[in-house]
Amino acid sequence: MKAIIYCRVSTEKQAQETSLQRQQEELLQLATEYNFEVVKVIQEKASGYDIDREGINELIHLISEEKVEVLLVQDETRMGRGHAKIALLHWLLQQNVQIYTISHQGKLQLSESDSMVLEIISIVEEYQRKIHNMKIKRGMKRAVERGYRPEKNLKNLHVNSGRDKIEVPIEEIVRLRQNKLTFADIAATLRGFGYDVSKATVHRRYQDYVNSQGDDLPK
Repeated sequence: MKAIIYCRVSTEKQAQETSLQRQQEELLQLATEYNFEVVKVIQEKASGYDIDREGINELIHLISEEKVEVLLVQDETRMGRGHAKIALLHWLLQQNVQIYTISHQGKLQLSESDSMVLEIISIVEEYQRKIHNMKIKRGMKRAVERGYRPEKNLKNLHVNSGRDKIEVPIEEIVRLRQNKLTFADIAATLRGFGYDVSKATVHRRYQDYVNSQGDDLPK
């Protein structure tokens, strides 16, 4: 399994160089014990409360692009502290990255408080997804009730399937707006049919159309 070693100290003091080196040596030994393939050793001197760190940015890139499966750290506080630690832990768990630490001599054992916070975050995200899907369904239902027929009105719906559509069907935006749908409902409806558009984009395209045509259309 591919692994990254991450070492951090919080200050630029010369004495901390020894700590960085010790962390690296101990983590390399831990990687050997578990037969991990270390693809990168990251060292940095930065506050754990700051999430925007060069080393963390590199770590995220490697995990995303190189399919790294394991992160090795001295303990969870080396990744970060406070909100930064929770945010990074949450992201790593979403990526199915296993975390091994020296302090546990193996897989990280989350504290009860950290586990509770991460569980709450996951529950909130799940309900946010449900609310988002509800908005899309509501927009699509209202559009169909007011005469919208996607099978007839959306051209080339299955062209480039699986990719976000760049072109926005302005004629459908205008027609749905004339049928009294809000810009939020129009955006939700189009997203449901594969058009990656926001409420702001729908509103802007509609206003551009009105300004270009000089039509007496609802604002």
